Amino acid sequence: MKPRITLAEALLPDGSTLALQEHDGRKSLVIHGQQICGPATRAVEQELARLACAPFRPARQPKIWFAGLGLGHGLAAVAAELKQKRGLFVVAEPLAELPRWHREHLPESPLVTDDRVVIENDCGPAGLQRHAGALHAILLHLDASPAGPGNKPWVEDRRWLSAAYEALQPGGLLAIGGSRPNAGLPRKLFRSGFEVAEFQVPASPDARKSRLLPVWLARKGRAAG
Repeated sequence: MKPRITLAEALLPDGSTLALQEHDGRKSLVIHGQQICGPATRAVEQELARLACAPFRPARQPKIWFAGLGLGHGLAAVAAELKQKRGLFVVAEPLAELPRWHREHLPESPLVTDDRVVIENDCGPAGLQRHAGALHAILLHLDASPAGPGNKPWVEDRRWLSAAYEALQPGGLLAIGGSRPNAGLPRKLFRSGFEVAEFQVPASPDARKSRLLPVWLARKGRAAG
């Protein structure tokens, strides 16, 4: 059996340790021995990006905002979907070590290879408010993205949902991926003013029978002009 190698570690605000690990050539982010980002989330992050970007392929200057950097799977998928040279991909990542890990251990990351990527450090409501009315899409994964107050996903925070709504252009999308069903989420999004659609995507697209994982697309108002 090939060993699991810890490449880097960082202390999180709640006192737990985030580790970047590699096993058989595949990298993961792990907390308390549990993978929060890696092979288990990659397919959903990529499909989340594809669905979120589809309406904005004709946009001249698409502006996409990410709640957290993770391993860059969603970022790479967005960069592949939106080729516009004047696009802007804003990654709100509060953990300073994570961008450094990309530069040191993930040379293929768009953070390293794509000059359209910008790093900010606040993925809370204040970070979104800096982009009021400017964003085409906001991407968040309920497990892989940084947690909000009380170590809960940011979508549980009404202020965050309100800030996300205001940060989007008319017709913009808040795209959310998860690793399990969340029956109450569509109602929260609807109450915040969004039109909500839910999709089921395979966790392992190449498998004959793959577990299906949820993706929610929450749309703001009418289509952007």
